[in-house]
Amino acid sequence: MSSAEAPANAAQIDYWNATAGEVWASFQEQLDRQLEPLGRETIRVLAPGRGEHVLDIGCGAGRTTLDLASEIGPEGHVVGIDISRPMLEIARRRPLSTAGGRVEFRECDAQTGDVGVGFDAAFSRFGVMFFSDPSAAFANIRHALKPAGRLTFVCWRPLTENPWMLGPIQASLPFLPPMPPPDPLAPGPFAFADPERVRAILAAAGFGAVTIEPFDTRVGGGDLEQSVTLALRIGPLGAALRDNPEIADKAVDAVRQALAGYVTPQGVQAPAATWIVSARNG
Repeated sequence: MSSAEAPANAAQIDYWNATAGEVWASFQEQLDRQLEPLGRETIRVLAPGRGEHVLDIGCGAGRTTLDLASEIGPEGHVVGIDISRPMLEIARRRPLSTAGGRVEFRECDAQTGDVGVGFDAAFSRFGVMFFSDPSAAFANIRHALKPAGRLTFVCWRPLTENPWMLGPIQASLPFLPPMPPPDPLAPGPFAFADPERVRAILAAAGFGAVTIEPFDTRVGGGDLEQSVTLALRIGPLGAALRDNPEIADKAVDAVRQALAGYVTPQGVQAPAATWIVSARNG
C-alpha cells in the first residue's frame, strides 16, 4: 500500500497494535486501578440510563465498557470500539455480569470506520486524543448518535498539571538526549489540553451544548516499585525510553525518587488533572 493509500490513522493503528498496545495490555490491571476514578466520574457525568445504547470509544481492554453495561441494565447495549487488537483480546475475555447490558467489542477506527447508528450516548476515557483529523472523527461519532444524543469524554489537561507523568520524565531528562518540544496539535495524550481547541473541534463536527469542566483527583494504586515500572513503560517517559532503551537502567533511581513523595498507605497516589467534556448532537 502506498503512503497515499494508507489509512487516515495509519501511524496510530501501527502504534497501538505493536509495542504500545502490547505494553498497555500487559499492564491492564494496574492501569485500570490507576484510571478508575477518572472513568467513574466521567460515567457519572454522562449519566447513562437504563436500556440505553452506548458507544465506548477507544475502549481498550474493556473496563469502562463493562462499567457502562452495569449502568444500563440487561435491556441496554454497549459497543466498545478500539484499534488495538492486543487490548481488544483482553476485553473479549473479560467475564460479563448477568445484571448488565449486552456488550460487544469491535476493532474499528472511530475516525473513518462504520461504528453503527442509533446510539443514545457516546463515551470515552482517554480514547479520543489520537485522531489525525479530530473534526472528521467527531463528525463520524456524531452521525452514530441519535438526534440530541449525548457525548461525554475525559482528556488530560497539560502535562505540567499532571505530576504523575511530569515527575518521571523530568527526573529522567539528565539521562535522555535533547528532544524537540512536542507538537501540541499532534495526536497524543495531551492533544486536547487546550479547551478552546476542543470547543472548536466539536463545533466543526456539528456538536452543540459543549461544556468543559476541570476534574482533579489522585491516581495510582500500585506500590512504589510497581509505579516505577509502569512509569518506565507508558506515558511520555515510556515513549522516550522506547527510542532510547539504553538509558532505562540509569533512570530507575531518579524515577523512584520522583514518585516516592506520593506514597500513601493506599500506594502511590499522585495528582491528575483532566477535562470532562460533554456535548450534544445538534
